[in-house]
Amino acid sequence: MRMGRRPVVRRRPLLRTAVVGGGAYVAGKSAGRRSEEQDTVEQQQAAGQQQAAQAAPAPVGAAGPAPSAADQLSQISTLHQQGALTDDEFAAAKTKILGG
Repeated sequence: MRMGRRPVVRRRPLLRTAVVGGGAYVAGKSAGRRSEEQDTVEQQQAAGQQQAAQAAPAPVGAAGPAPSAADQLSQISTLHQQGALTDDEFAAAKTKILGG
């Protein structure tokens, strides 16, 4: 019986597979994270547009009666609670509505 070298087991294909698979995993995680960030930015932009639409004044010469002071106070109170108005802006708007 001959005592020679044991056959060499080539492990490079396994290593290559691990490297490629690991790279694909990282790329997938990175793409998913970017997608989530983009969705978050789009949601924030949509919320900002809604707040701007709510805060926009009615056009001059609108065909309806002017809202009452109670309605205006309710509207600015809602905007203040949503964070669209700061405390100072809220106080100034309230003072303007109440005429003082």
